[in-house]
Amino acid sequence: MAEPEVLQGALPQGSRRSILRLLDRLSDLGARAEQGHDERVRSGTLIFASLVIAVVSFVWVVTYFAYGYPLSAAIPLAYQLLTAVGLAVLARTRRFDIFRTTQFVAFLVLPALLQVSLGGFVASSGMVLWAVFTPLAALALLGLRRSVGWLLAFFALLIALALLDPRLSQSPSTLPTGFVITFFVLNVMGVTLCTYMMLGYFVEQQDRARRALEAERERSERLLLNVLPEPIARRLKEKTGVIAEHYDAVTVLFADLVGFTEQSSVMAPAELVALLDRIFSAFDRLADAEGLEKIKTIGDAYMAAAGLPEERQDHLEAVARTALAMRDEIAGMAAASGQGWLAVRVGIDTGPAVAGVIGKRKFIYDLWGDTVNTASRMESHGLAGEIQVTERVAAALGPAFSLRARGTIEVKGKGPMATFLLDGVT
Repeated sequence: MAEPEVLQGALPQGSRRSILRLLDRLSDLGARAEQGHDERVRSGTLIFASLVIAVVSFVWVVTYFAYGYPLSAAIPLAYQLLTAVGLAVLARTRRFDIFRTTQFVAFLVLPALLQVSLGGFVASSGMVLWAVFTPLAALALLGLRRSVGWLLAFFALLIALALLDPRLSQSPSTLPTGFVITFFVLNVMGVTLCTYMMLGYFVEQQDRARRALEAERERSERLLLNVLPEPIARRLKEKTGVIAEHYDAVTVLFADLVGFTEQSSVMAPAELVALLDRIFSAFDRLADAEGLEKIKTIGDAYMAAAGLPEERQDHLEAVARTALAMRDEIAGMAAASGQGWLAVRVGIDTGPAVAGVIGKRKFIYDLWGDTVNTASRMESHGLAGEIQVTERVAAALGPAFSLRARGTIEVKGKGPMATFLLDGVT
């Protein structure tokens, strides 16, 4: 159990730990297997409060008996016996609702009876103050709606005692004035302490739930941003409906690991996944460095784009630099690991595209259009260790990048196309 803040600073560390261990044990008393942690601790808190009041009752039993008021002494003694029997029944039946109701009735009725036996509000040191614990505990344990009845019962009891007080005060107990005042102070302190401990615990639980909710919201936000671009995630949270946009100028990159399918048949599963994770994590880092938007991975293929969801003028140059960095990264991995087969094949095209979110669960931000298809074809018809681009990419890049013509190749679904290979930055 996490330590409630209400106990922090108010008690020495050893005492706090002892109370928390006691609450843990009490919450297990009469608990059912299907009960959640919060419900179990609620039960333990009421049991703890009942035991505290039962212990305090010894003072009333001894004092009133010593001063010659056996009837008044018998009332707190009856509460002690009721609590002991209630705990035994609770441990046997696991019916916390019965224990809770009997305790609420005892909290409400017995202080009133003790006040009547002593001769009214003044002579009893305001003993009815202990009945205040009933509606407050009911509010904490049952909620607002179900606690209203207990609040009304307390008010009714208070009014009845007020009406009876003139008659009761005609024959009050003859306890010493100092004793009456002292008990009045102790009654106020006792009710305040018990109420503070219970309500303080639930205030802490509310704060803890709020912190947990905020942490979960932040975690959900991070997970959502791992799936969707931030502007799209914001739109998805703010409104429903189809999210789709047309972009006049974007650049799309496809990267595929050459020979990986063949290698996957001979590699151990853990080794295969670890290698893919290492490669795609490096690709993510390079894409983030240039402000590219990762779209998805399919098997051993990686797709990214620039110029969306927010438009930018240098989208083509950013993708070109990322492609060169990817090629160099894979070459470095191959050399360092001795895996000579490891190489990447990259395809790039630039032009218009449509982007949007599809799916109701496990949704994805995706791209469609001729630019996407052509970039995919540039990759699939490319060469190992090379970055193949379309003619319009080569024309748009200009002298800042080094390109060489590959020539005209037959592209599936497109026919003959003039293609170029991106070598580096000039």
